[in-house]
Amino acid sequence: MSYFMLCLRAPVQIKEFGAITNIDFSPVTPHNFAVTAFTRIHIYGPFSQEPVKTFTRFKDTAYCGRFRSDGQLLVAGCEDSVVRLFDVGGKVALRMFRGHTKAVHVTDFTSDRYQILTGSDDYTCRLWDIPNATELNVYQEHTDYIRCGITSKLNRDLFITGSYDHTLKVFDARVDKSVMSMDHGQPIESLLLYPSEGLLVSAGGRYVKVWDLLKGGQPLVSLRNHHKTVTCLALSSNGQRLLSASLDRHVKVYSTTNYKVVHNFDYAASILSLALAPDDESIVVGMTNSILSIKHRKSPEESREISGQQRRRPSYRVFVKGKNYVPKQDDYLVSKPVKQYLAKYDKQLKKFNVSKALDCALEKWIRLRNPEVPVAVIKELDRRGTLKNALAGRDEQQLSRLLSFLIGNLVDMRFAPVLVVAAEMILDIYRSILGQSPVIDRQLLRMQDLLEREIDYQKELVEVLGMLDTMFASSLPKMEVPCSSVSRSNGLSQGEASSSRPQPQVT
Repeated sequence: MSYFMLCLRAPVQIKEFGAITNIDFSPVTPHNFAVTAFTRIHIYGPFSQEPVKTFTRFKDTAYCGRFRSDGQLLVAGCEDSVVRLFDVGGKVALRMFRGHTKAVHVTDFTSDRYQILTGSDDYTCRLWDIPNATELNVYQEHTDYIRCGITSKLNRDLFITGSYDHTLKVFDARVDKSVMSMDHGQPIESLLLYPSEGLLVSAGGRYVKVWDLLKGGQPLVSLRNHHKTVTCLALSSNGQRLLSASLDRHVKVYSTTNYKVVHNFDYAASILSLALAPDDESIVVGMTNSILSIKHRKSPEESREISGQQRRRPSYRVFVKGKNYVPKQDDYLVSKPVKQYLAKYDKQLKKFNVSKALDCALEKWIRLRNPEVPVAVIKELDRRGTLKNALAGRDEQQLSRLLSFLIGNLVDMRFAPVLVVAAEMILDIYRSILGQSPVIDRQLLRMQDLLEREIDYQKELVEVLGMLDTMFASSLPKMEVPCSSVSRSNGLSQGEASSSRPQPQVT
């Protein structure tokens, strides 16, 4: 097992509305990513499982939603041949570019941020001016559908297109025709430029090919590791790993030093789109079955722990040693004390690492199977007076995990007295940053609705109990209480009353 796989967590899967044709990460932090599927473009946060923004102003299938280099604008093509430009903070299209006659599958911004490249099934690629919403130039050199294209990040005038006519063409906006042409040999599905822009990678058919642009488009490497059409490419931030995805449900990871496969990922369906976060923290894959798969990189502590477990793994003989031994009649049993191993959260509590102790108790398999464990840790931290320190200083992912646990267990009568205290502390600590994270704000609203519903239930239960008490009291038989012969006037019996009267004196 390679180190690349050890550094990734279990995938998060999200169901989309249709086949996912394109994924693009924003170049600016927090590196949100746009997912183009059917007639929608969803924008997700790095750790969110629900879209933080949705664009639905498409009359037909949308294609190739891409961010500008400043992360403020997003451009996308459509089956209706119209190119739409959106402000990431708005909803309505800022610009609509009309000129193509068929579906537009390729969109991208030039490096100066003021022009857009588009490629269409009408065999043309075009340059558009954003401020004036006008067409600058049209290139008609391809003889089949244009399904991929990329602009230079170092030169605003250079861009490359790939077509189903098997050719790659390098264009310079300062001239009216291509300046370089290469034959891939198969319909081209994806293009990728190295950061230095001296090397170009193309994918089409079963082949991934690398071209040297500095030597006039000379082919360097031809890779054939997939057994179905390769649909998309990605490159790590340091340029040491090249990724290719295919309809054969595999993602291949190559070393760019020798272009050997160093790892392979398997997925449940054919892959149409692939993207790697700019900081290499996550791999996002879109499939034909409308499933979006997200794999996040593990923290350095988790990676070291797993690698240590791999090194210290005992052999099978250790577990079966003495398992079949049958004791004899004269044998003596010598027992030795069994060493008690502390749980992770107990170890952190022992070291007074209150924040790490709470994180360990909130691990997924613990909080789902044994919710009483996190509650016990929270109660212990509250007893020590360090609960506020453990709750403070958390990032969006950690706070979201804590709020999810509170929402799931806050109304449980066993845990409510402890969790209500923690919820109040969270609101006091993070009150000043409300509105900065859509994920956290959504969870806080869910918790508010949950508490309001619970209060309404409690009020209704109190009313029902009052009604039941009245019904039970009226249905019980009336019992007569025996009264003693005590005078109501003075509280004395008749005998006592007669004996207490003064007797006439006899003279």
